[in-house]
Amino acid sequence: MSDGKQQFWKIAEPWLAKPGVTKSTMMGFPCLRLEGKYFASVHKDGTAMIIKLPEGRVLDLVAEGAGENFAPAGRVFREWLAVPSDKSDTWADYLEEAHAFAGA
Repeated sequence: MSDGKQQFWKIAEPWLAKPGVTKSTMMGFPCLRLEGKYFASVHKDGTAMIIKLPEGRVLDLVAEGAGENFAPAGRVFREWLAVPSDKSDTWADYLEEAHAFAGA
């Protein structure tokens, strides 16, 4: 397992004890769901954590350089942000934000 994947699961593990949170897959990526809604994932190669946030928030974070649009096969997913593994010190905060958005 790559360092990015290990870091993601280290941060994500406590979330699995929260009500309604389960481990699953999304487009072949390992992910977390809340009541069936995807809210966070890690890129297959561990290079980024992928989170679901409101579109406006994603645009702001991309503009700030906090992450990049998640665009598998060139198709941008408007509510998804890829936060690179070199910014993994921010992952826990973004994971919390994504969980809250999924629960809203």
